[in-house]
Amino acid sequence: VSIARARARFTFPSRFMLLAAMNPCPCGHLGDPRHRCDCTGPVVDRYRGRVSGPLLDRIDLHVEVPVPTLGELKSSNGTGSDEIAGRVREARSRQAARFGGELSPPLNATMGPKLTRERCALDSGGQKLLDRAYEHLGLSARAIDRVRKVSRTIADLEGRDRIEAAHVAEAIQYRALDRRVAG
Repeated sequence: VSIARARARFTFPSRFMLLAAMNPCPCGHLGDPRHRCDCTGPVVDRYRGRVSGPLLDRIDLHVEVPVPTLGELKSSNGTGSDEIAGRVREARSRQAARFGGELSPPLNATMGPKLTRERCALDSGGQKLLDRAYEHLGLSARAIDRVRKVSRTIADLEGRDRIEAAHVAEAIQYRALDRRVAG
């Protein structure tokens, strides 16, 4: 991270995780069954276009979060934090074993492009899905690498050694901002 002040510039080593949020459209009601959205497809595309493609390419997950129903808000059903934390610990252990001392920290997210291609081999169904996503969604090479890494992580969370088509499909689903709204 570089910080520039009036007479000095300081650079500090850093490793960070970027989390960001935005409304689905200018009025904030796209997809909300309780409120009407009058935003047209081109208006939504223009709004979402305010986030540059190169920046989006560097964000691993773009997730649309639907408005919960009242019943969902009141419900205590679902996976608990302890269970999820356990799955994450197991996935990180798998990654540490996979990378040994090659990466620091030994996580899928820290792989470079070459290592991503070596360690994130897809089955034939997964490769076909990724090829179609590249063609139909206009994904960049960087976005393709992100999909591969996320697919590898999904497989790790499921305790799988191989990346399967279902893992690739789920990872592609998490590239919501790469898709355009129909006009």
